Amino acid sequence: MPALLLAGLVWPTPASAAAAPLVGSASGRCLDVRGGTDTAGAALQIYDCNGTAGQAFEFTSAGELRTFNGTRCVDAYAQGTSPGTQAVIWSCNGQNNQKWRQNSDGSITGIQSGLCLDVNGASTANGAQVILWTCHGAANQKWTTSANPSPSPTPTVTPTPPPPGARPCDIYASGGTPCVAAHSTTRALFGSYNGNLYQVRRSSDNTTRNIGLLTAGGVANAAAQDSFCSGTSCVITVVYDQSGRGNDLWYQGSSVVPGSPQSKPAVATTESLTVGGNKAYSLYINPGNSYWRDGHLTGVPTGSAPEGMYMVTSGTHVNSGCCFDYGNSETTRKADAAGAMDAINFSKQCWFGGCSGSGPWVQADLEWGLFPGGSQSWNPNQRAFTSKFVTATLKNNGTSRFAIKGSDATSGGLYTLYDGALPSGYSPMKKQGAIILGSGGDCCKPDGGANLSAGTFYEGAMVAGYPTDATENAVQASIIAAGYR
Repeated sequence: MPALLLAGLVWPTPASAAAAPLVGSASGRCLDVRGGTDTAGAALQIYDCNGTAGQAFEFTSAGELRTFNGTRCVDAYAQGTSPGTQAVIWSCNGQNNQKWRQNSDGSITGIQSGLCLDVNGASTANGAQVILWTCHGAANQKWTTSANPSPSPTPTVTPTPPPPGARPCDIYASGGTPCVAAHSTTRALFGSYNGNLYQVRRSSDNTTRNIGLLTAGGVANAAAQDSFCSGTSCVITVVYDQSGRGNDLWYQGSSVVPGSPQSKPAVATTESLTVGGNKAYSLYINPGNSYWRDGHLTGVPTGSAPEGMYMVTSGTHVNSGCCFDYGNSETTRKADAAGAMDAINFSKQCWFGGCSGSGPWVQADLEWGLFPGGSQSWNPNQRAFTSKFVTATLKNNGTSRFAIKGSDATSGGLYTLYDGALPSGYSPMKKQGAIILGSGGDCCKPDGGANLSAGTFYEGAMVAGYPTDATENAVQASIIAAGYR
């Protein structure tokens, strides 16, 4: 799909009326001349769309694919015709290794070689090399033309609608990255799930009730909560894990998870909303509320193992307190080391300065710092998300790379806020495998300083493995389809 244009940004004029970026269908990134140079022999790669001359391409009537204002042609290096041949730019010479056919399925075939322009290894990362390879119809060989691409951090692709009935954890599983923990107070995260979402406890007699679903794969039975809590107040004591691994999130301070006196359960009835036209309640966290689970023995990645996660939160209920996190945390509940955490943070905190606007921002809490990107410094791609419903994602391969994305949870694609190297001192990661929600990893230190955050949680999941961009785009589509209002 063509990229979307972010209102208020002025995109540079392309090389000509016919010149336009070629956007990779798998990655959402643009075909790009490495280094931005027009030097003959410069290799092709994929990179975040940025509007430079080395990302504007034009098919000519002669079958050439020209760039840099028509002064360079895409070329099969050394007239190579075998899979793995480099795709480069060269002075236009009219030879057959510089002639290409744009096919109806989005692939681009070399006339001389019969091979397709291919992102090497089906990578979706910035800097992945573009080569010639045997045509096979996969998304890493398909390209779409966009006259108005969006610079990072705008969405590079529009999410493809998920199959009917697919929920986020179904989508992650189909992408080879299964959910190891899945939590929501609003809906099922598996199409077949028909268990409980959460438990409420009322103050009148301290009895509890589990709140389930209206239908399998559907939304919460809010009427059951309304009936149970009528005439009294209720709190949410536990959010159940839908993955079947038992990674239920109990409030810190409960008998199930002994903790500090600063941690208590969130009020169950603070915020109601609709999901798909049905009433539901959020987990509305204020300072002093937090939830936790030691999941290191139940599939939550530890050490340098790769993982990904997402949550749907809100840009309208948030503060600057530490730390509204969801993700991997210490089993010790102490700030143990750089890399001991790997959690999404959504807040108005900006530890190192340089965050754009007044927040809130999607960042990575990797312990000993909230990172807006790969270092303790300005990230020009960061932006605030102030909409009522916000999607936030984080993925980390555990050794070299992590990526942060965000978007409105009711429309539009994911914005790539950062995709690159881990901060210095964080490779390899040292994850311990606990799950945190609503506080920092050292929630229960005596001063309660990591349990001062406000935030809203609607749904979220953690997965084993490093999700592809295509998988995350499909999850975003599922969230949009859920109909948060």
